[in-house]
Amino acid sequence: MFKDFKRDRIAVNGVEINLVRGGSGPPLLLLHGYPQTHVEWHKMAPELARQFTVVAPDLRGYGDSSKPPAADGDLSVYCKRTTAQDQVEVMAKLGFDSFHVIGHDRGVRVGQRMALDHGDCVKSLTSLDVVPSQAAFENMDSQLAFSWFHWHLMRQPSPLPETMIGNSVEIYLDFLLETWCSTEGAITDEAHAEYVRCFRDPKAIRASCLDYRGVKLDLQHDEVDRVRKLDCPVLVLWGGVMPKRPGWQTGRSLDMLEVWRERAHDVRGQTLNCGHFLPEERPEETTTEILEFMREIGGECCD
Repeated sequence: MFKDFKRDRIAVNGVEINLVRGGSGPPLLLLHGYPQTHVEWHKMAPELARQFTVVAPDLRGYGDSSKPPAADGDLSVYCKRTTAQDQVEVMAKLGFDSFHVIGHDRGVRVGQRMALDHGDCVKSLTSLDVVPSQAAFENMDSQLAFSWFHWHLMRQPSPLPETMIGNSVEIYLDFLLETWCSTEGAITDEAHAEYVRCFRDPKAIRASCLDYRGVKLDLQHDEVDRVRKLDCPVLVLWGGVMPKRPGWQTGRSLDMLEVWRERAHDVRGQTLNCGHFLPEERPEETTTEILEFMREIGGECCD
């Protein structure tokens, strides 16, 4: 995976961020989701690198990046504001003051906060299969609560979720990967082995629970910015086939595009014929949609 990409580890904001980078052209930051790592981009990154300088990091707490403890449950250690700051500093150290952002799952939440806190840095934001946290929690119904059971488990006080997940690491991970995926064989054996290797680390389990608990602080930050809209263009793509998780992302009442239009001035997008893991289930189609979006907004990619 990631042939011809350079592997690096960059110290920023009190942590070390593991990443791969490759290609040439305008800078493009790829932010992965839960329960994955930068590996989730392995099918898309080579094609994107034909037109962009691609940077794919592990977020703090995930993969091979640092997993700092949070004294006394300090939510700021893993809130999206802190994680976004990590990545802005990573890109600055690589020589990029502004860049496009593609996020999946947790990576979208980091990207949204980055676009609010560092608007001059984010040229565009692509959201893969995410409803903004504030909208989701304010419209939580039984369907959304069922499909997002992991949110409610991981937010419980330590050490309950850490112990439960740690006692059955591979069963828990495989349950998430299987029920959120609608395309047989989409997650390759090589990628799966990497997800298991990283996820079974007790520090990763602790960090990911802290990440999810951090939503309490994330929502406070979102409330302060409730009336602000993102200035950058936003592309929204999401999976339309989730039979094992009815109500995924939207519950019974939310509309994906309308929710994002409440939070950004320029929003476009569509559903794809897959489950949650667009970068692995529909990599070619997802890449095509992103490149077309970049051309529409003048993203400086090549023909």
